Amino acid sequence: YEVEIVFSIEDKPLGTAGPLALARDMIETEYFFVLNSDVICLYPFRNLLLFHKSHGHEGTLMVTQVKEPSKYGVIISERNGRISRFVEKPEEFCGDKINAGIYCFSRAILKRIEPVRTSIETEVFPKMVLDGELFSYVLDGYWMDIGQPKDYLTGTCLHLSWIEEKSARDSRTPDPDYRPNTIVDESATIGERCQIGPNVVIGRNVVIEDGVHLSRCVLFDGVHVKRGSFINSCIIGWDCMIGEWCRLEESCVLEKNVRVADGIHMLGATVCSHKNVNKHVREPTCIL
Repeated sequence: YEVEIVFSIEDKPLGTAGPLALARDMIETEYFFVLNSDVICLYPFRNLLLFHKSHGHEGTLMVTQVKEPSKYGVIISERNGRISRFVEKPEEFCGDKINAGIYCFSRAILKRIEPVRTSIETEVFPKMVLDGELFSYVLDGYWMDIGQPKDYLTGTCLHLSWIEEKSARDSRTPDPDYRPNTIVDESATIGERCQIGPNVVIGRNVVIEDGVHLSRCVLFDGVHVKRGSFINSCIIGWDCMIGEWCRLEESCVLEKNVRVADGIHMLGATVCSHKNVNKHVREPTCIL
């Protein structure tokens, strides 16, 4: 994409705010975005920036609506979007908007932050609220924190559903060989009598032999699944080999170049790179 990437490296942990001060000289524009790396949504940067410019203050925090706000810190805003307070895990309903982990800031915010360990959520934002300098922008569409394997799979399903809906709006014809919400790289090889989907992502140069069933899973580049195997709700890393007639389910995570022997049953296992799995794993465990 011809995008230049510049890294600012911390010699010691600086929290969620300190790194902004550390990278101060690298921020050359009047406005800039800050994102948590483990969230997925449609990233409406253009609309977020336009809203931020319209109110002219130091910060805009993107919020998303949740069904169970008592699990989170709730953000209370005025009609114009100005944030009035934060309520941590409220026992009584006071709102249903939470921090989505995506921000737009003006350079003026950097005056508030020193290159020391500082939390932007608990130390910087409350002071901005007191000064009337922090606004909220409501995210339209799906959102998910994908920092855990189960949530990563849920986020994948949400994004695949959005792609499917967009394809329907654009009058695209779905691929008759796969079930809904499925993306298969054109370099992948798919055998006969396979069930692919729903909610499956298959990367480059993946080989799926005959009679394989895949659902709610992500297969990274170079994975090989031998005949008759069943994979549901799993993440299969680069260059893994799944033997014949295996069954993997309940959020198994295989890192790079894992080898699973024929006929193995795995439930909720996490397997580190370059390991061989030669016996059943029928309860959640980590194989180092």
